[in-house]
Amino acid sequence: MDKSKQPFVKSTRPFVKSTRPFRKYKRRFRKYKRRFRKSKRSFRKPSPPIKSGERIDYKNIDLLVRFISEQGKILPRRVTKLTLNQQRKITIAIKRARIVALLPFIFNEQQTKMREAMALRKRKKEEALRKRKKEEALRKRKSKKTFSKEKESPSKKKANPRTTGPQKK
Repeated sequence: MDKSKQPFVKSTRPFVKSTRPFRKYKRRFRKYKRRFRKSKRSFRKPSPPIKSGERIDYKNIDLLVRFISEQGKILPRRVTKLTLNQQRKITIAIKRARIVALLPFIFNEQQTKMREAMALRKRKKEEALRKRKKEEALRKRKSKKTFSKEKESPSKKKANPRTTGPQKK
């Protein structure tokens, strides 16, 4: 038999008033406990995820990848902290990029690792190239300085009558 269909039975115990006196105020004997107060920090609005100059477009993959999870899902607004309009444009751009095969529909761990490794290699190559250019520029500067010193040195040396004649010992 269901509980809802059972008849209601009154309890046989009589209602007893409590013998404790009613206290209007809180207990006086308790120690006053201070709540832990956090130090006040200045409120600082975080920087926006999309800068004013950046354009939301399906070709801008560097921007779109920031709003995709590791599994390849589009991150929600509360995570990305975008405005409604921006989030809508991002989702449309991501979907278009997937259709055009600029972005995968499902991210694979191996694919992401390979991409990261490729990006790391690319960065290292760029850094090495920058280093080489700096070294070449320094070499050119040094060679110009030495060349200019060589040019200036013969013209600066004039015949000194004291040193050109026969020297006495």
